[in-house]
Amino acid sequence: MAAEDFDIYVFDLDGTLLNTLEDLYLATNAAMRHVGAAERTKDEVRAFVGNGIKLLITRALGERAADEAVFNRAFSYFKEYYGARMFDHTAPYAGVLEMLRRLNAAKKRVAVVSNKADFAVKGLCERYFGKLCGVAIGENEAAGIRKKPAPDSVFAAIEKLGGGKAVYIGDSEVDIETAKNAGLPCISVCWGFKSEEFLIAHGAEKCVHSPEEIF
Repeated sequence: MAAEDFDIYVFDLDGTLLNTLEDLYLATNAAMRHVGAAERTKDEVRAFVGNGIKLLITRALGERAADEAVFNRAFSYFKEYYGARMFDHTAPYAGVLEMLRRLNAAKKRVAVVSNKADFAVKGLCERYFGKLCGVAIGENEAAGIRKKPAPDSVFAAIEKLGGGKAVYIGDSEVDIETAKNAGLPCISVCWGFKSEEFLIAHGAEKCVHSPEEIF
């Protein structure tokens, strides 16, 4: 899986390029307090992320998620709170910006695909990566683009970048499955929300411990 073999690098966002955990944790518990639900630990929130905001809130609410009114209030409040504060504690992981600069200098094309809300994905990528990221795609099932692990967003990103030989990079079992469904090789990063042992147990093909190992 040599770096020079690929034209396009498709990255997950949370836990792969950006450490967003603190802001997600704070927003989740703000939403829980808003509806009078029990707050969650940071480790619980870490385990809940990866499948989009709706599932994050569903998991955080537990049995109370079955109450549609409670769920809707928590979901709306999370989006409002997170949208206003998503830059507070979030930052790129060490070495990520340098890796993206190397990819751009080598004329590689970079995409970000995430199950996070599309407005947040685009806002975060613009703030932290600017022109280093050619395409940023978040959750947009209303437009018929299924969430990961469906390959829809990956295919859309590759098409927008003009096509070519692509590799997928992520930090979770959802990413491993997404790459498989897209027919792409997968690089799993070990600095994110899941441990190396967890990733290997879920079928990781290649694990890396620093962005320098990607490019």
